Amino acid sequence: MRFVATLLAFILALVSGPAFAAKKEKVQVKDAKVVTTGRPPVPSVTDPANLWYLDLSTGGRVVIWLRPDAAPKMVERVKLLTSQHFYDGLLFHRVIEGFMAQTGDPKGDGTGGSTLPNVPAEFNWLPHVRGAVSAAREGAPEGASVEDVAKAENSANSQFFIVFNPTMKLDKKYTVFGRVISGMEYVDAVARGEPPTAPSRILHAYLGTDNPPAYVPAPPMPAAPAALPTAAPAFKLAPRAKPVATPRKKAA
Repeated sequence: MRFVATLLAFILALVSGPAFAAKKEKVQVKDAKVVTTGRPPVPSVTDPANLWYLDLSTGGRVVIWLRPDAAPKMVERVKLLTSQHFYDGLLFHRVIEGFMAQTGDPKGDGTGGSTLPNVPAEFNWLPHVRGAVSAAREGAPEGASVEDVAKAENSANSQFFIVFNPTMKLDKKYTVFGRVISGMEYVDAVARGEPPTAPSRILHAYLGTDNPPAYVPAPPMPAAPAALPTAAPAFKLAPRAKPVATPRKKAA
């Protein structure tokens, strides 16, 4: 009887084993589909339509791979502003060592933006790693109401920042919409400061579909004019002394 029971258990394992395995594999495939459901395809890293070129005053060109699959509204915004030459000449107004370099403000002080409406938050799965390009927005003060927090989260417009070192605490709090794939050394060379004393700037911004010309360095800053020597005060002649009248002697 023990032999028969063992044989039956063996046969049952052969029959049920593949079924269980197939069922498990099916669940795994189903789980994988859940993770990817609803995501558009990742754009090619060589697609000119999603390559953003920033020519910096620090000596070279930065190439950014835009991610419309993760942040379509913010990508659309920077493409539109780039076509309008909005970013040409703008300063890096806030640059923190080991953290990030921020630009995109026509006022140059962090309080400005474009004339277009703000862009709704598109917090996504892309991390704030080195070279990540993320939309800057207003911050809500501690203890702010739900309405004020929502307003701050949806206040992205034209400003953006490029991350120097991984800063994962920003994940899903700011909209990552691209990643530097070439020229990060020119971002590293951006002048530090809040604001910098001598800020670096974006010379020109292009899309890959613009067939951008070769990088042209910034013209050298004109030398400060030499100080002219102070003119010596004009020499004035002393007034001529009047001759003293000599009394005439009376004739005897």
